Amino acid sequence: MKRIWTIAALAFLIARGGAAQDTTHAPAAAPAAAPAAAVTVMDAAVAKTVLDRQPQDTGAAFPADVGQLVCWTKVSDAAGTSIHHVWFHGDTQVGDMELQVGGSPWRTWSRKTVPADWTGAWHVEVRDASGAVLKRIDFTVGQ
Repeated sequence: MKRIWTIAALAFLIARGGAAQDTTHAPAAAPAAAPAAAVTVMDAAVAKTVLDRQPQDTGAAFPADVGQLVCWTKVSDAAGTSIHHVWFHGDTQVGDMELQVGGSPWRTWSRKTVPADWTGAWHVEVRDASGAVLKRIDFTVGQ
């Protein structure tokens, strides 16, 4: 008789959206996850090119006919995540490149084509995966 009552009680719980739960051998609470380490930008630069994973011809001013520029970044504490290089001409966003980070420290870079008539103030923001700005690099083109 007790067995029939137990089956009926389970059927009632399931019908109401509940479920019976055996708590006699409940698993131990999972340990709290360690907070994610903050990504650190160790170095960053805008350059004309990258050679042997190092920026070449860095600067804060470039000629109007530069053609393309590179944002080079060295980060730590970001292995297995990504960072973004968000490019701006004036206040207008003109590029957002997601870059995977494979280790710590890690060097990575993005390239941006620079039309000859896009002169003036530029900047690149290095952002973490959540969008927080880690570093801003200001430079000019053609002035």
